Amino acid sequence: MELPSYLKQLILLGRMKKRWWLFRPVDLFISLCSPKKKKQGLLIVRMDGLGDMVLFRRALERYPKIFNLKKKEITILGCDSWKSVATDIFKGYNVKTIDEKSFEKNPFYRFMISFWVKRQGFKIAVCDTFFRKTLTADSLILASGADQKIVSRPYISKKNKAEFSYYLPKYEKVISTGKHPLHEIVRHYNFLSKLSSKKIHPDQPVISWREKKPPIPKGRSFVVINFGSNEPGRNWPLENFLDIAKKIIDLGYRVIFVGSKNERKDKSVINGVFGKADFVDLIDKTSLPQLFDTIKHAKALVTNETGPGHMSIALGIPTLMIYGGGHDTTFVPYPRKLKPRNALFINHYMSCYQCLWSCPYRQSKLDPFPCIEKVDQQKVWKSLKNFLPKAN
Repeated sequence: MELPSYLKQLILLGRMKKRWWLFRPVDLFISLCSPKKKKQGLLIVRMDGLGDMVLFRRALERYPKIFNLKKKEITILGCDSWKSVATDIFKGYNVKTIDEKSFEKNPFYRFMISFWVKRQGFKIAVCDTFFRKTLTADSLILASGADQKIVSRPYISKKNKAEFSYYLPKYEKVISTGKHPLHEIVRHYNFLSKLSSKKIHPDQPVISWREKKPPIPKGRSFVVINFGSNEPGRNWPLENFLDIAKKIIDLGYRVIFVGSKNERKDKSVINGVFGKADFVDLIDKTSLPQLFDTIKHAKALVTNETGPGHMSIALGIPTLMIYGGGHDTTFVPYPRKLKPRNALFINHYMSCYQCLWSCPYRQSKLDPFPCIEKVDQQKVWKSLKNFLPKAN
């Protein structure tokens, strides 16, 4: 016998996270607030990392025509992690960035951001992110109070099924962008196609960036080594990067090592391997704009699967990206028709691909995932050597 609807609702609410209940008073209060002006314009919620933002950027240029709006009538609500480059990358659009982790954990911060979103009086709110969190992206869409709330159908698992069962019915339109796995660029354009009721073919990632000298001494042409990431498991072993760097130097290039504060622990090892004439240490020494300046002037980038790697491809720089199987074909490699000639993706296939990084085979959270650790160094070098322009 089928349960009554009110019992289904009670069961659903009982499966929600404790933090969802904690934020109920905040979210309910925001729903009762009024916008400060007549509803107008479009809000696009992008609670993305840097790489996701890069893959979305070119699709954004289709939004003004589809919604019959000027760029200045469109607001991108993004993440503080790429705040420093937002003005340059999103010229002509309004941009507001937030600390998405604080929004998901701090009730007062959540209230202030949600109140700002509601008071803007957006007529339309959109989010086409496939892998997203209800306590950030979906909560912001609802907080907008927009007349039209349009989202993509997300990735639904046992862990988030109850949450999305609550949120999805509250939208005016939920668009399916395709079965998993499917590359994010393709998803963005599937979303646009259904919005416009006509097929819109995907574009290769391209981003314009300023022309400014990188923060390095004058000298020979250089190759950038980006050996870290936001997850230790996705890092190809450091000793492999060091061996590749030595071979690059033998070709006549300098090597520039870049990274965040997470990679500072490796500085002494790297500095002990290379001489000053062949090597520049920019680990934890650049802002994000300066990192982009450096990549833009490089002859090539060798990288783990990271946001800077996607940005390098979008800038047209020869880029070799080492990747694993957790999100295979979702972010990398790019589909054949969308892969620029300057991009190379190197991997080691394992039967456990598509694990969403839930890996049972590594010993600790600090170890690399086996599918990344086993990427063959000779394969990487052979590919890179054929890919590198001749040194000046």
